[in-house]
Amino acid sequence: MPQQRHEPGGDSAGELPQDREIETLEEFDLRAEGGALGGYRVQSVDLTGRTGRLLASDTAGAVFLGCPMEPEALAKVRADGAMVFPPVPNLPFDPYRGLLYTPDQLFDGLASDGYEATPDARAYAWFQRTKDDGDVFASMLRAVHDDAVSDALDELLAGAPVVGVMGGHAMARGTDAYAGAARLGRSLARTGLTVATGGGPGAMEAANLGAYLSSFDDAVLADALELLGKTPSFRPSVTDWARAAFEVRERAPGGARSVGIPTWFYGHEPPNPFASHIAKYFANALREDGLLARCTAGVVFLPGAAGTVQEIFDNATPNYYASRGEPTPMVLVDREHWTRDLPAWPLLTALAGERSMADRIALVDTVDEAPAALAALAGRTAGA
Repeated sequence: MPQQRHEPGGDSAGELPQDREIETLEEFDLRAEGGALGGYRVQSVDLTGRTGRLLASDTAGAVFLGCPMEPEALAKVRADGAMVFPPVPNLPFDPYRGLLYTPDQLFDGLASDGYEATPDARAYAWFQRTKDDGDVFASMLRAVHDDAVSDALDELLAGAPVVGVMGGHAMARGTDAYAGAARLGRSLARTGLTVATGGGPGAMEAANLGAYLSSFDDAVLADALELLGKTPSFRPSVTDWARAAFEVRERAPGGARSVGIPTWFYGHEPPNPFASHIAKYFANALREDGLLARCTAGVVFLPGAAGTVQEIFDNATPNYYASRGEPTPMVLVDREHWTRDLPAWPLLTALAGERSMADRIALVDTVDEAPAALAALAGRTAGA
Protein backbone atom coordinates (compact mmCIF):
# COMPACT_ATOMS: atom_id res chain seq x y z
CA MET A 1 0.00 0.00 0.00
CA PRO A 2 1.24 3.56 -0.66
CA GLN A 3 2.39 5.47 2.39
CA GLN A 4 0.07 8.18 3.67
CA ARG A 5 1.41 11.68 4.13
CA HIS A 6 0.44 14.41 6.52
CA GLU A 7 1.53 17.90 7.44
CA PRO A 8 4.50 18.12 9.84
CA GLY A 9 3.30 17.65 13.38
CA GLY A 10 0.81 14.88 12.60
CA ASP A 11 0.62 11.94 14.94
CA SER A 12 -0.31 8.98 12.78
CA ALA A 13 2.28 6.23 12.92
CA GLY A 14 4.05 5.58 9.64
CA GLU A 15 2.89 8.78 7.99
CA LEU A 16 5.36 11.05 6.21
CA PRO A 17 5.32 14.86 6.31
CA GLN A 18 4.46 16.57 3.03
CA ASP A 19 7.26 19.13 3.22
CA ARG A 20 10.02 16.72 4.10
CA GLU A 21 13.18 18.69 3.30
CA ILE A 22 15.12 20.57 5.95
CA GLU A 23 17.75 22.79 4.37
CA THR A 24 18.68 25.32 7.07
CA LEU A 25 19.41 25.29 10.79
CA GLU A 26 16.34 27.45 11.36
CA GLU A 27 14.13 24.86 9.66
CA PHE A 28 15.73 22.11 11.72
CA ASP A 29 15.02 23.93 14.98
CA LEU A 30 11.41 24.48 13.94
CA ARG A 31 10.82 20.85 12.98
CA ALA A 32 12.68 19.48 16.01
CA GLU A 33 10.53 21.39 18.50
CA GLY A 34 7.99 18.58 18.52
CA GLY A 35 10.66 15.95 19.12
CA ALA A 36 9.84 13.94 15.98
CA LEU A 37 12.04 14.10 12.89
CA GLY A 38 10.96 10.83 11.31
CA GLY A 39 10.51 11.06 7.55
CA TYR A 40 12.46 14.26 7.12
CA ARG A 41 15.42 14.66 4.78
CA VAL A 42 18.02 16.96 6.31
CA GLN A 43 20.36 18.38 3.66
CA SER A 44 23.80 19.76 4.51
CA VAL A 45 22.87 21.30 7.85
CA ASP A 46 25.67 21.54 10.41
CA LEU A 47 24.20 19.78 13.46
CA THR A 48 27.30 19.74 15.63
CA GLY A 49 25.59 22.27 17.90
CA ARG A 50 22.30 20.36 18.07
CA THR A 51 23.35 17.19 19.91
CA GLY A 52 20.78 17.71 22.67
CA ARG A 53 17.91 18.04 20.23
CA LEU A 54 19.02 14.99 18.27
CA LEU A 55 19.26 12.91 21.44
CA ALA A 56 15.78 14.01 22.47
CA SER A 57 14.12 13.46 19.08
CA ASP A 58 12.76 10.38 17.38
CA THR A 59 14.70 10.19 14.11
CA ALA A 60 13.44 6.83 12.87
CA GLY A 61 12.99 7.01 9.11
CA ALA A 62 14.90 10.28 8.79
CA VAL A 63 17.67 10.75 6.25
CA PHE A 64 20.70 12.94 6.99
CA LEU A 65 22.58 14.02 3.86
CA GLY A 66 26.01 15.51 4.52
CA CYS A 67 25.16 16.78 8.02
CA PRO A 68 28.10 17.06 10.44
CA MET A 69 27.17 15.93 13.96
CA GLU A 70 28.90 14.88 17.17
CA PRO A 71 29.73 11.15 17.61
CA GLU A 72 27.13 10.70 20.36
CA ALA A 73 24.37 12.14 18.16
CA LEU A 74 25.55 10.14 15.17
CA ALA A 75 25.40 6.88 17.12
CA LYS A 76 21.93 7.70 18.43
CA VAL A 77 20.30 8.56 15.09
CA ARG A 78 21.79 5.43 13.53
CA ALA A 79 20.41 3.38 16.40
CA ASP A 80 17.00 4.94 15.73
CA GLY A 81 17.17 3.56 12.20
CA ALA A 82 17.91 6.85 10.41
CA MET A 83 20.00 6.75 7.25
CA VAL A 84 23.16 8.83 7.43
CA PHE A 85 25.21 9.91 4.42
CA PRO A 86 28.23 11.60 6.00
CA PRO A 87 29.96 14.65 4.52
CA VAL A 88 32.54 13.78 1.87
CA PRO A 89 35.97 15.05 2.97
CA ASN A 90 38.38 17.01 0.77
CA LEU A 91 35.73 17.87 -1.81
CA PRO A 92 35.52 21.44 -3.20
CA PHE A 93 31.71 21.28 -3.43
CA ASP A 94 28.83 19.89 -1.40
CA PRO A 95 27.03 17.10 -3.28
CA TYR A 96 24.07 17.17 -0.88
CA ARG A 97 23.43 20.90 -0.90
CA GLY A 98 19.83 21.93 -0.32
CA LEU A 99 19.98 25.45 -1.75
CA LEU A 100 21.30 27.06 -4.91
CA TYR A 101 24.64 28.82 -4.94
CA THR A 102 25.03 32.54 -4.37
CA PRO A 103 27.74 34.63 -6.05
CA ASP A 104 29.41 35.15 -2.68
CA GLN A 105 29.66 31.39 -2.17
CA LEU A 106 31.11 30.57 -5.57
CA PHE A 107 33.54 33.50 -5.49
CA ASP A 108 34.57 33.18 -1.84
CA GLY A 109 38.22 34.24 -1.52
CA LEU A 110 38.23 36.29 -4.73
CA ALA A 111 39.08 39.59 -3.04
CA SER A 112 42.07 38.25 -1.13
CA ASP A 113 43.45 35.38 -3.19
CA GLY A 114 42.08 35.74 -6.71
CA TYR A 115 39.76 33.57 -8.75
CA GLU A 116 41.91 30.43 -8.74
CA ALA A 117 41.37 30.09 -4.98
CA THR A 118 37.56 30.27 -5.17
CA PRO A 119 35.23 27.29 -4.73
CA ASP A 120 34.09 27.73 -8.33
CA ALA A 121 37.61 27.41 -9.72
CA ARG A 122 38.48 24.53 -7.40
CA ALA A 123 35.33 22.63 -8.37
CA TYR A 124 36.23 23.05 -12.05
CA ALA A 125 39.76 21.79 -11.37
CA TRP A 126 38.32 18.74 -9.56
CA PHE A 127 35.99 18.10 -12.49
CA GLN A 128 38.89 18.28 -14.95
CA ARG A 129 40.82 15.71 -12.89
CA THR A 130 37.95 13.26 -12.47
CA LYS A 131 35.67 13.50 -15.50
CA ASP A 132 37.54 10.90 -17.55
CA ASP A 133 39.11 8.70 -14.88
CA GLY A 134 36.28 6.14 -14.79
CA ASP A 135 35.89 6.45 -11.02
CA VAL A 136 32.30 5.49 -10.22
CA PHE A 137 32.50 7.36 -6.91
CA ALA A 138 33.35 10.65 -8.61
CA SER A 139 30.59 10.21 -11.19
CA MET A 140 28.13 9.38 -8.40
CA LEU A 141 29.08 12.56 -6.53
CA ARG A 142 28.51 14.63 -9.67
CA ALA A 143 25.12 13.01 -10.26
CA VAL A 144 23.99 13.50 -6.65
CA HIS A 145 25.12 17.13 -6.76
CA ASP A 146 23.30 17.88 -10.00
CA ASP A 147 20.10 16.25 -8.78
CA ALA A 148 20.25 18.31 -5.59
CA VAL A 149 20.72 21.47 -7.66
CA SER A 150 17.71 20.60 -9.83
CA ASP A 151 15.60 20.05 -6.72
CA ALA A 152 16.66 23.40 -5.27
CA LEU A 153 15.97 25.14 -8.59
CA ASP A 154 12.47 23.68 -8.76
CA GLU A 155 11.77 24.87 -5.23
CA LEU A 156 13.02 28.38 -5.98
CA LEU A 157 11.03 28.82 -9.19
CA ALA A 158 7.80 27.11 -8.13
CA GLY A 159 4.95 29.22 -9.46
CA ALA A 160 7.21 31.96 -10.83
CA PRO A 161 6.84 33.23 -14.43
CA VAL A 162 10.33 32.66 -15.84
CA VAL A 163 11.68 34.23 -19.04
CA GLY A 164 14.94 33.01 -20.54
CA VAL A 165 17.50 35.25 -22.20
CA MET A 166 19.92 33.33 -24.40
CA GLY A 167 22.92 34.72 -26.21
CA GLY A 168 26.64 34.39 -26.83
CA HIS A 169 29.40 34.56 -24.24
CA ALA A 170 31.57 36.64 -26.56
CA MET A 171 29.51 39.82 -26.15
CA ALA A 172 31.97 42.21 -24.53
CA ARG A 173 31.30 44.67 -21.77
CA GLY A 174 31.43 48.26 -22.99
CA THR A 175 29.65 47.52 -26.27
CA ASP A 176 26.24 48.72 -27.44
CA ALA A 177 25.12 45.10 -27.65
CA TYR A 178 25.99 44.50 -24.00
CA ALA A 179 24.13 47.64 -22.93
CA GLY A 180 21.12 46.52 -24.97
CA ALA A 181 21.09 43.10 -23.31
CA ALA A 182 21.23 44.80 -19.92
CA ARG A 183 18.25 46.99 -20.81
CA LEU A 184 16.41 43.87 -21.92
CA GLY A 185 17.00 42.10 -18.60
CA ARG A 186 15.91 45.20 -16.71
CA SER A 187 12.74 45.64 -18.77
CA LEU A 188 11.71 42.00 -18.37
CA ALA A 189 12.33 42.05 -14.61
CA ARG A 190 10.30 45.23 -14.24
CA THR A 191 7.26 43.44 -15.66
CA GLY A 192 7.40 40.90 -12.84
CA LEU A 193 9.17 38.14 -14.74
CA THR A 194 12.06 36.17 -13.28
CA VAL A 195 14.98 36.41 -15.70
CA ALA A 196 16.95 33.20 -16.24
CA THR A 197 20.13 32.91 -18.29
CA GLY A 198 22.90 30.42 -18.92
CA GLY A 199 24.72 32.16 -16.09
CA GLY A 200 27.94 32.91 -17.94
CA PRO A 201 29.62 36.05 -19.28
CA GLY A 202 28.63 38.13 -22.31
CA ALA A 203 24.92 38.43 -23.12
CA MET A 204 24.06 36.24 -20.15
CA GLU A 205 25.85 38.50 -17.70
CA ALA A 206 24.31 41.60 -19.25
CA ALA A 207 20.76 40.25 -18.84
CA ASN A 208 21.42 39.26 -15.22
CA LEU A 209 22.96 42.70 -14.62
CA GLY A 210 19.87 44.43 -15.97
CA ALA A 211 17.60 42.29 -13.82
CA TYR A 212 19.77 42.91 -10.76
CA LEU A 213 19.52 46.69 -11.25
CA SER A 214 15.85 46.72 -12.24
CA SER A 215 14.82 48.46 -9.00
CA PHE A 216 17.40 51.23 -9.47
CA ASP A 217 17.17 54.29 -11.69
CA ASP A 218 18.78 54.69 -15.11
CA ALA A 219 21.85 56.48 -13.77
CA VAL A 220 22.86 53.43 -11.70
CA LEU A 221 22.78 51.19 -14.76
CA ALA A 222 24.76 53.74 -16.77
CA ASP A 223 27.43 53.94 -14.06
CA ALA A 224 27.60 50.14 -13.86
CA LEU A 225 28.06 49.81 -17.62
CA GLU A 226 30.84 52.39 -17.54
CA LEU A 227 32.66 50.64 -14.71
CA LEU A 228 32.33 47.18 -16.26
CA GLY A 229 33.48 48.48 -19.63
CA LYS A 230 36.95 48.98 -18.17
CA THR A 231 37.27 45.17 -17.94
CA PRO A 232 35.63 44.04 -21.19
CA SER A 233 36.24 40.30 -20.91
CA PHE A 234 37.11 37.51 -18.50
CA ARG A 235 40.20 37.04 -20.61
CA PRO A 236 43.02 37.41 -19.73
CA SER A 237 42.01 37.76 -16.06
CA VAL A 238 38.90 36.22 -14.53
CA THR A 239 39.95 37.83 -11.24
CA ASP A 240 39.81 41.38 -12.62
CA TRP A 241 36.58 40.64 -14.51
CA ALA A 242 34.83 39.28 -11.42
CA ARG A 243 36.14 41.97 -9.08
CA ALA A 244 34.63 44.64 -11.33
CA ALA A 245 31.25 42.91 -11.06
CA PHE A 246 31.45 42.74 -7.28
CA GLU A 247 32.32 46.44 -7.19
CA VAL A 248 29.07 47.13 -9.02
CA ARG A 249 27.21 45.00 -6.49
CA GLU A 250 28.86 46.88 -3.61
CA ARG A 251 27.84 50.23 -5.08
CA ALA A 252 24.25 49.02 -5.58
CA PRO A 253 23.55 46.38 -2.91
CA GLY A 254 20.31 44.45 -2.66
CA GLY A 255 19.54 43.99 -6.33
CA ALA A 256 16.53 42.10 -7.65
CA ARG A 257 16.31 38.35 -8.11
CA SER A 258 17.38 36.53 -11.24
CA VAL A 259 18.77 33.08 -11.98
CA GLY A 260 21.92 31.88 -13.69
CA ILE A 261 22.27 28.26 -14.82
CA PRO A 262 25.90 27.65 -15.84
CA THR A 263 27.98 24.50 -16.01
CA TRP A 264 31.46 23.34 -15.05
CA PHE A 265 31.50 21.55 -18.41
CA TYR A 266 32.36 25.01 -19.73
CA GLY A 267 34.24 25.88 -16.59
CA HIS A 268 36.77 28.03 -18.44
CA GLU A 269 33.86 30.49 -18.67
CA PRO A 270 33.16 31.74 -15.14
CA PRO A 271 29.66 32.30 -13.80
CA ASN A 272 28.58 35.91 -13.65
CA PRO A 273 28.05 37.46 -10.19
CA PHE A 274 24.81 39.31 -11.05
CA ALA A 275 22.48 36.30 -10.83
CA SER A 276 21.22 36.20 -7.26
CA HIS A 277 20.75 32.42 -7.46
CA ILE A 278 23.13 30.18 -9.39
CA ALA A 279 22.24 26.61 -10.35
CA LYS A 280 25.61 25.30 -11.48
CA TYR A 281 25.80 21.80 -12.94
CA PHE A 282 28.50 19.34 -13.88
CA ALA A 283 26.40 17.77 -16.67
CA ASN A 284 25.81 20.23 -19.50
CA ALA A 285 22.91 18.21 -20.94
CA LEU A 286 20.98 18.53 -17.66
CA ARG A 287 21.78 22.21 -17.54
CA GLU A 288 20.61 22.93 -21.09
CA ASP A 289 17.39 20.97 -20.77
CA GLY A 290 16.66 22.33 -17.33
CA LEU A 291 17.20 25.94 -18.35
CA LEU A 292 14.83 25.86 -21.31
CA ALA A 293 12.22 23.69 -19.61
CA ARG A 294 11.87 26.19 -16.78
CA CYS A 295 11.31 29.21 -19.07
CA THR A 296 7.55 29.09 -18.73
CA ALA A 297 6.98 32.70 -19.85
CA GLY A 298 9.08 32.45 -23.02
CA VAL A 299 12.61 32.85 -24.30
CA VAL A 300 14.42 35.76 -25.97
CA PHE A 301 17.32 34.75 -28.21
CA LEU A 302 20.00 37.38 -28.72
CA PRO A 303 22.63 37.01 -31.47
CA GLY A 304 24.92 34.08 -30.77
CA ALA A 305 26.77 31.24 -32.39
CA ALA A 306 26.48 27.44 -32.24
CA GLY A 307 25.32 27.25 -28.64
CA THR A 308 22.51 29.74 -29.16
CA VAL A 309 21.41 28.05 -32.38
CA GLN A 310 21.25 24.76 -30.51
CA GLU A 311 19.12 26.39 -27.81
CA ILE A 312 16.69 27.79 -30.41
CA PHE A 313 15.90 24.34 -31.77
CA ASP A 314 16.06 22.63 -28.38
CA ASN A 315 13.27 25.01 -27.40
CA ALA A 316 11.44 24.68 -30.71
CA THR A 317 11.18 20.90 -30.53
CA PRO A 318 8.72 20.65 -27.61
CA ASN A 319 6.86 23.67 -29.04
CA TYR A 320 6.51 21.87 -32.36
CA TYR A 321 4.86 18.87 -30.72
CA ALA A 322 2.80 20.83 -28.21
CA SER A 323 -0.95 21.04 -28.52
CA ARG A 324 -2.63 24.40 -29.04
CA GLY A 325 -2.19 26.77 -26.13
CA GLU A 326 0.91 25.07 -24.75
CA PRO A 327 3.89 26.40 -26.76
CA THR A 328 5.99 29.04 -25.01
CA PRO A 329 6.77 32.32 -26.80
CA MET A 330 10.09 32.64 -28.66
CA VAL A 331 11.53 36.01 -29.74
CA LEU A 332 14.64 36.19 -31.93
CA VAL A 333 16.51 39.50 -31.88
CA ASP A 334 18.45 40.90 -34.90
CA ARG A 335 16.81 40.15 -38.21
CA GLU A 336 20.03 40.24 -40.21
CA HIS A 337 21.82 37.85 -37.87
CA TRP A 338 19.04 35.23 -37.82
CA THR A 339 18.14 35.45 -41.51
CA ARG A 340 21.50 35.97 -43.19
CA ASP A 341 24.47 35.32 -40.88
CA LEU A 342 23.01 32.25 -39.18
CA PRO A 343 19.64 31.67 -40.92
CA ALA A 344 17.80 29.96 -38.08
CA TRP A 345 14.64 31.99 -38.65
CA PRO A 346 13.70 30.54 -42.06
CA LEU A 347 14.05 27.02 -40.71
CA LEU A 348 12.11 27.91 -37.57
CA THR A 349 9.22 29.35 -39.58
CA ALA A 350 9.29 26.35 -41.90
CA LEU A 351 8.96 24.07 -38.89
CA ALA A 352 6.16 26.18 -37.47
CA GLY A 353 4.05 25.98 -40.61
CA GLU A 354 0.42 26.00 -39.58
CA ARG A 355 1.11 24.46 -36.18
CA SER A 356 0.20 26.24 -32.97
CA MET A 357 3.80 27.35 -32.41
CA ALA A 358 3.48 29.67 -35.43
CA ASP A 359 1.56 32.08 -33.18
CA ARG A 360 4.30 31.98 -30.56
CA ILE A 361 7.38 33.06 -32.52
CA ALA A 362 8.57 36.54 -33.51
CA LEU A 363 11.60 38.13 -35.16
CA VAL A 364 12.53 41.71 -34.23
CA ASP A 365 15.26 44.05 -35.39
CA THR A 366 16.44 45.49 -32.08
CA VAL A 367 16.72 44.31 -28.51
CA ASP A 368 14.49 47.13 -27.29
CA GLU A 369 11.60 45.68 -29.31
CA ALA A 370 11.85 42.29 -27.62
CA PRO A 371 9.84 42.94 -24.42
CA ALA A 372 6.81 44.20 -26.37
CA ALA A 373 7.06 41.32 -28.82
CA LEU A 374 7.22 38.82 -25.96
CA ALA A 375 4.23 40.44 -24.26
CA ALA A 376 2.25 40.28 -27.53
CA LEU A 377 3.02 36.58 -27.93
CA ALA A 378 2.14 35.91 -24.31
CA GLY A 379 -1.17 37.69 -24.89
CA ARG A 380 -1.91 35.35 -27.77
CA THR A 381 -1.09 32.43 -25.53
CA ALA A 382 -3.37 33.71 -22.80
CA GLY A 383 -6.18 34.17 -25.28
CA ALA A 384 -5.72 30.85 -27.03
